[in-house]
Amino acid sequence: MQDKLFIGGGGENYADPQALTLKYANRHGLIAGATGTGKTVTLQILAESFSNAGVPVILSDVKGDLSGLAKSSSATHKLHDAFTSRADKIGFGDYSYHACPVTFWDLYGQQGHPVRTTVAEMGPLLLARLLELSEAQEGILNIAFRLADEEGLALLDLKDLQALLVWVGENRAQLSLRYGNVSTASIGAIQRRLLVLENQGGAQLFGEPALDLADLMRCTADGQGMVNILAADKLMAAPGLYATFLLWLLSELFEELPEVGDPDKPKLVFFFDEAHLLFDDAPKALIDKVEQVARLIRSKGVGIYFITQNPADVPEDILGQLGNRIQHALRAFTARDRRNLRMAAETYRENPRFSTEEAIREVGVGEAVTSMLQKKGIPGVVERTLIRPPSSQLGPITAAERAAFLQTSDMAGKYDQTQDRRSAYEILAERAAKAAAEAEVAEEAAEIAPEPMAREYNAGRRYSGSRVSRSSSRRMKPRDSFASAMSEAVIKELKGTTGRRLVRGILGGLFKGR
Repeated sequence: MQDKLFIGGGGENYADPQALTLKYANRHGLIAGATGTGKTVTLQILAESFSNAGVPVILSDVKGDLSGLAKSSSATHKLHDAFTSRADKIGFGDYSYHACPVTFWDLYGQQGHPVRTTVAEMGPLLLARLLELSEAQEGILNIAFRLADEEGLALLDLKDLQALLVWVGENRAQLSLRYGNVSTASIGAIQRRLLVLENQGGAQLFGEPALDLADLMRCTADGQGMVNILAADKLMAAPGLYATFLLWLLSELFEELPEVGDPDKPKLVFFFDEAHLLFDDAPKALIDKVEQVARLIRSKGVGIYFITQNPADVPEDILGQLGNRIQHALRAFTARDRRNLRMAAETYRENPRFSTEEAIREVGVGEAVTSMLQKKGIPGVVERTLIRPPSSQLGPITAAERAAFLQTSDMAGKYDQTQDRRSAYEILAERAAKAAAEAEVAEEAAEIAPEPMAREYNAGRRYSGSRVSRSSSRRMKPRDSFASAMSEAVIKELKGTTGRRLVRGILGGLFKGR
């Protein structure tokens, strides 16, 4: 069993060892089953086995139970007798209690070392998924990222992106001629989604120092693989953030790791719990990206294991890439449940001894239907398997124990303090301040120096006097005396109705005499 991971016992009386071959462990896998059927314990024993084999592991702790990997179980545990009895039944002679080397991570920096990336590394596709943007809004986000590259504006945190979107809005007239319509309504919608993300605590995800992937792929001095546990109990309140972050992590691994072909054992194993969150309402472009990563990351020595309640939660094109499968019980109370159960059974290589569909419905807690890849990558015959007991503590550790692990961790102090170097926000703020200063200087110079037409007028005039301004109103002459005021009033009256009557009377008297 040196090149295999013992999973449990199958066959008659559960005496036939069921194992996962390390050489094929990077061909991905699936752990499925209804709530309470033992998926978390199966994930725990797989993480232990990979760590013992010198393979680093990344997993998300949705319920907080997996923190027990950091602490050894003991003979005083209430399930000690049940665990040892099961180990004897399935022929697990090497069963013993031990802990795993664990590093705790947390996007919020509360239950583990902070995990950060930059906005630029996240990219417009994943960020649009995270913000749930429309196609038009995603287009504007792509324009912003293109401009950031062209203008040399580093996008590190949310305020960098927010400042860049403001700049795009202010220059939308020029940008629309080059990139198409840039509407302020779409920019405003993106800004509101960024505000929602910030209120959810997502702003802590973006910034520096960014996570170094090498810190997730460490081994101890004695050759054990590090188990990296991402605290996800609070993160599940923002499922879009959870799914997008894990997908980003997969994408980064895919882009940065070199090709290794088919190694004797994986370089890293990635467990994606609550995998249905990745595919719920996901656009086709995103699902295509996941499929691409799942298909190609195998050659880089990374194995992906999806954990979900029902295999139907995973798209068929991706489900077909998952060679190693552990199926816990599925419930079939409705017609739809029975259809999903039948579809799940059809994905296994049949065993003539029993009905796969009935076995999936009947297996108990801690028992599963398993099928592992064998020689030349051929799926093994399905077996009813009793899963082996865990060696680490079953259940979570205390908050004090977690704090002690964080203080003694190799990562202590590396990611704790945020850095805020000069980036898009600072550069655009400097440009705005410089433009405001130049405008103020130009305005002051215009007030001091006369206009060109005024200088020409002053140079060419022959006498002094008041200059008539360009105005529709006439300049009133000063009234020198009471007499001038009275004469103006008389003239005005003569021009009016009274004046016309007087003239008609005089002219009428003259012509009447003739």
